[in-house]
Amino acid sequence: MYGAHGMPGLDQFLKYFERDDVSELNLATGSVVTVRLNGALRPLTKGPLTSAHVAGLLGGSELEGAVPPTDTTGTNATFAHDGRAFQALIARRGEALGIRIQRATAAAPATRQPDPPPQQQADDWQALPDIQTDEQVISRPARVNTPPPMATPAPFIAPPPVAQVVRTPEPFIAPPPVAQVPPSEVHIPVAAPVRSGVIDPHLVAMLTEARRANASDVHIVAERPALIRRVGALEPHGKPLSAEVVRRMLMSLLDGPLEEALLTSGYADLAIELPGPGRIRANVNRQKTGLKGCFRLVANEPPTLESLGLPRELAKVASYHQGLAVISGPNGHGKTTTMAALIDLINSQKSAHIITVEDPIEVVHPRKKSVISQRQVGAHTDSFHTALKGALREDPDVICIGELRDTETVEMAMSAAETGHLVIATMSTPSASKTIDRMIDMFPPDEQSQVRATLAGALKIVVSQRLVPTADGRRMVAAAELITGNIPLWNLIKDNKLYQLPSLQQRGRSFGMIRIEDSLRDLMIAKVITEEVAMANAPDPKLVKPPPEPAPPSAPEPTAKRTMFSRPAPPKEG
Repeated sequence: MYGAHGMPGLDQFLKYFERDDVSELNLATGSVVTVRLNGALRPLTKGPLTSAHVAGLLGGSELEGAVPPTDTTGTNATFAHDGRAFQALIARRGEALGIRIQRATAAAPATRQPDPPPQQQADDWQALPDIQTDEQVISRPARVNTPPPMATPAPFIAPPPVAQVVRTPEPFIAPPPVAQVPPSEVHIPVAAPVRSGVIDPHLVAMLTEARRANASDVHIVAERPALIRRVGALEPHGKPLSAEVVRRMLMSLLDGPLEEALLTSGYADLAIELPGPGRIRANVNRQKTGLKGCFRLVANEPPTLESLGLPRELAKVASYHQGLAVISGPNGHGKTTTMAALIDLINSQKSAHIITVEDPIEVVHPRKKSVISQRQVGAHTDSFHTALKGALREDPDVICIGELRDTETVEMAMSAAETGHLVIATMSTPSASKTIDRMIDMFPPDEQSQVRATLAGALKIVVSQRLVPTADGRRMVAAAELITGNIPLWNLIKDNKLYQLPSLQQRGRSFGMIRIEDSLRDLMIAKVITEEVAMANAPDPKLVKPPPEPAPPSAPEPTAKRTMFSRPAPPKEG
């Protein structure tokens, strides 16, 4: 039976043991599949196996349940297949596996045996092929009786052919004769996709249920129930998931480049769209107990500023022809959603060319009045800086940057804003004033004076937002801080007097400025949020609490009317 990617299953490789001169089969992450033929190792595939390839070979086989859950230098397992008995030695280091299979004397179901003594483990581990991990290449000394490598590859041993085969030219070894079926060769390309195109159905069902529960995030980690974030709090759902179940769920999401990123960097970012849960932004990473998945449930359609509850002053961004607009706030507080709302507003009002650079693409924008080019870092461009450099030659009107991460990206964003483009970007900072400070402090001290002058000429608006739970506990609402570009602000930036910004915000309501405390207080007075939530999220709680209403004046006691000519009454006699 052939598995995904045109790759045979383990049962097809086990058919090599029908030949008496084959004594051993080796499968290992980072190595080609080999057999020991007449005492010498012979390759069966041209490309090395990835972790997903090895997992696919074991999936549904008698050895699937024998894989050790933790790192080991050698675990013995015996199993029976097609009336034959085999014994396997399985070694594991992280996600990398090494498996040596030989004939056994008696058939038995696949079971894990106790680990052998340390010395025997070392010998067994040396017998396995080299395993390539993200940390280092673990090399093992060759056996004494291993013959030297041959100058030319040995002929290929093809497994007994079955119904579906993958043909490639120049077979290595002639297969054993089989009646009425031509020989074939199995070839696993190095860049072959790991994902078979079918996402694990249990994962899809879990994400669909989270969407129905109005959750914002889903966390899947080994040995714990799935956790969903709803109204800012994590809630467990279901039973604990084993490391193997989590691995199978998450690896079904990854293709070849993403799995390579997981092996080399320890994490992989992607965005997918599924029929049940809709648009999903996912992060798969490695941690102590195995793989972990974090899923953000993205809006299926671009939202509006009104639906997000953001200030009307923010809609002025759509009328700007050039300049820099920055959306800031803590991670997970809706910056990307706000940027998507601004892009949709421009898309609805203008005939413009909008270029977005994201990592990964989250909200997909439909066709309206504008032409929108959405580019993903890693898939369509190497980095934000590279994409911005190319975007300036693509006749853009609006450039949207998923995140200002480094000095080069900030420099390119300010340069694009100065040269007649509207640049909308996000930045992970806790407040609007900290956003301006961060953009300047990213540059060396000797360049900051020039950066202040450039930023003062380009900055149009900074909005900082944070999501807070409503009084009924059913949803999150945005409290926003707004700093608009004006001459007093530009002077503070150029003169390095940003410490006076709170004073400017206090008297800058006429410029469209809004303090975060004012936004929280308005939500509290409207009874959208509670006083406790408003006080907890305000940088200065004293500014949130409204001043006490003055007591009504009391009526004065009546007194005798006197004039300047009146005289006091004489004292009574007696």
